[in-house]
Amino acid sequence: MRGPGPRGRHGDGRKVKDAKGTIKRLLRYVAQYRIRLLLVMLCIVGNSVASVMSSAFIRTLIDDHITPMVAAVNPDFTGLAWALVRMACIYLTGMLCGFAQSRLMVMVSQGVLKKVRDDMFAHMQTLPIKYFDTHPYGSVMSHYTNDTDTLRMLIGQSLPSVFSSMISIVSVFVAMISQSLWLTLFVVLFTFLIMFVTGKVGAQSGKFFVKQQKSIASVNGYIEEMINGQKVVKVFNHEDKTVEEFDRRNNELCENATSANQFANIMGPINNNLGHILYVLLAIFGATLSIFNVPNVSLGSVGGTVTLGMIASFLTLSRSFTMPISQVTQQLASVMMALAGAERIFTMMDEASEEDDGYVTLVNAKRLPDGSVTETSERTGIWAWKHPHQDGTLTYTELKGDIVLTDVDFGYVPEKTVLHDVSIYARPGEKIAFVGATGAGKTTITNLINRFYDIADGKIRYDGININKIKKADLRRSLGVVLQDVNLFTGTVMENLRYGNLQATDEECIAAAKLAGADSFIRMLPEGYNTVLTGDGSGLSQGQRQLISIARAAVADPPVMILDEATSSIDTRTEAIVQRGMDALMKGRTVFVIAHRLSTVRNSDAIMVLDHGRIIERGNHQTLIEQKGTYYKLYTGAFELE
Repeated sequence: MRGPGPRGRHGDGRKVKDAKGTIKRLLRYVAQYRIRLLLVMLCIVGNSVASVMSSAFIRTLIDDHITPMVAAVNPDFTGLAWALVRMACIYLTGMLCGFAQSRLMVMVSQGVLKKVRDDMFAHMQTLPIKYFDTHPYGSVMSHYTNDTDTLRMLIGQSLPSVFSSMISIVSVFVAMISQSLWLTLFVVLFTFLIMFVTGKVGAQSGKFFVKQQKSIASVNGYIEEMINGQKVVKVFNHEDKTVEEFDRRNNELCENATSANQFANIMGPINNNLGHILYVLLAIFGATLSIFNVPNVSLGSVGGTVTLGMIASFLTLSRSFTMPISQVTQQLASVMMALAGAERIFTMMDEASEEDDGYVTLVNAKRLPDGSVTETSERTGIWAWKHPHQDGTLTYTELKGDIVLTDVDFGYVPEKTVLHDVSIYARPGEKIAFVGATGAGKTTITNLINRFYDIADGKIRYDGININKIKKADLRRSLGVVLQDVNLFTGTVMENLRYGNLQATDEECIAAAKLAGADSFIRMLPEGYNTVLTGDGSGLSQGQRQLISIARAAVADPPVMILDEATSSIDTRTEAIVQRGMDALMKGRTVFVIAHRLSTVRNSDAIMVLDHGRIIERGNHQTLIEQKGTYYKLYTGAFELE
């Protein structure tokens, strides 16, 4: 389900759901602060009432105090003084209410944004890998920056302003109708004209705000991509083309933002000028009623005429009546932008989480005298699959690393199959290598073992258990992965090593680093294992980063390892060091290796040669060399290149 947004269309032509649903969804977040919001509303009411009373006081000041004292020989200022004191108290109350309102709304708005970001990030962790493969990182980041900032403006400024305006309108209307029905009708009729003009202009801007938010995400995504690839840009002298593409996206953003804001920004001047016209016409109309002694009608009384104080009061009240309407229209831009941002946020939050219907879990185990295993709370180094059955019984299968793929078909999209009838048998402790051209399907197979994607047809069994029955978290906990592209996180070297197993001790992490051959260079860093890495380990060489990645996998100590071209970014000398560590790491484990350097897979128990998603050759190194097929050609070609 897509998150609702303002009326209009996305840049790709999809219709946006009505804004009502988005507002309701936002209000569910805001409602968590209902007590503070109640206090905010009381403050707004107090501030609005104080403002209206100050406008209505003008009539009392003129008709009840100033006019009588003009004709008096010895005027008494006592009544006027007390009236001014009362108004001073009212003004002070309004000021305090305004101050409290601002402070409370800051807490509410920031609290709501924190909750939205928490929910968004928590949901993001549940999304499948496919989502991140199909959405630019910059666009995802835009949800946490630009889109949430529009919500801050909506909750912290626009909504309080709209509510305050509504209270002011009601208060002023009551104050006006209690003085003169004729003048009130004149103001109300003219206000309908203002609202009609505002509605026409505002409707033109709303449809562009969704396009503006999408353009912002596009620009952010492109900037991030170019920053990450700046070396490549410079190596290939691609600066001019990069600037050209950025200009195109930036121009699109400029056009959408201009279209969205040009209408929104002229609503303020239009409303102000219409307010000036109302001010003049109201003065003329009121003076006419007073000159011709037209009987005045007000709330609860009939009779008398329109007085000078009443006209002066109404001129101020008319401003207080139209100004909130102008404020509401000026907030339409922020509201539309916020709804567009909210629509994008809720679209992400409504993305389907990664499905996991597995029920087989991984537990610590111990061996029984008869050779079977059972669950234990102690860390024994032995793991077992805990398999509940429909009849209520439990069985335990020792985790050995026996992985079998049988007649597997798979496609990233249903209409295009990339793996065809793939069958692989990896017995415990065996090393299985995948070789073949780029795009042959090597990495895809390991993604299926991890269940980053689910197969279309066939079976994958782990220790005899269909992996669809195994909980994904437990499945992945039993698999160690070392990728070609290393990701190191901001933190110490020790913290990055412990990422593989949060319960690992410092001694275990150091032992894993020694096993991977990383200990010597880590100790040469400024703070050794306590050296803080930033920027994805930007201070380290590619080989050093890969060594830390291998050590991190060693800390996890899984029974099955997946090495996806783990040594492709390492020089020949470092590769020899790493290879010794990897050989020690792989000992006794089931290992899947993807390598372009065929020299690293010579000692594999079985080598699978893939071509366009099919296994065309299989066997050990010597057998495949003797066949003089595709592997022989690849190996001899690589040997000649070396």
